[in-house]
Amino acid sequence: MLRPKDFIYDDYYGYYLCPENQVLTYRTTNRKNYRGYQSQPEDCQNCPLLSQCTTSQAFQKVVTRHVWKADLEICEDIRHHQGVIDRYRKRKETTERLFGTAKEYHNLRHTRERGKSKMEAKVGLTLACLNLKKTRKMAGRIAFLVCLKFLKLSSFDHKISKYRKRQTSEIGFVFNLTSPR
Repeated sequence: MLRPKDFIYDDYYGYYLCPENQVLTYRTTNRKNYRGYQSQPEDCQNCPLLSQCTTSQAFQKVVTRHVWKADLEICEDIRHHQGVIDRYRKRKETTERLFGTAKEYHNLRHTRERGKSKMEAKVGLTLACLNLKKTRKMAGRIAFLVCLKFLKLSSFDHKISKYRKRQTSEIGFVFNLTSPR
C-alpha cells in the first residue's frame, strides 16, 4: 500500500499529487484538525497503481494532513541546523543533567504537594540546594588551588589563572528548568 509520504504536497496550491500525477484536492477538515484530500474516482478507476493505492470501493484515495504540519516541518528543519545541534548538546550537558540529579536524589520524581504555588516552592528549594552544592564544589576547588599557589608551586600559576577566567565566565547556576533562549 502507498503511504501518505509517497504523495507530494504542493503548499502553494494546497493539494496532493499522487505517484501517477493525479491531483488530490482538499475536501474537509475533521474535528481533530486533520485536512482530508481526496482523489477523483474517474481518475483512479483506470490507474495502474489502484491495487497498491487504495482498497476503496468508490475508487478514491484519501490522504490526511494536520493543519500544523507545515509548522512542524519548519521546526524539523531548524532542529537540524548546526547551531541548534550544538545548543542541544550543551543543554544535555548542563540542564538535563541537573534535572536528572534533582529527580533522582532530591525527590522530584514523585510529590505529595498539590497546587502550582507549592510545587514552585519545592522546585525552588531543590534548585537552591543544587546551587549550594555547586558553590561548595567550586569553593573546594578554589581553596585547593589557593593552597597550591601559597606553596609557591610555580607550575600551577597558569592553571589557576585559566581556572579563574573560566569560573568567572561560566558560573552556571540554575534558577529554573526552562532552557535559556
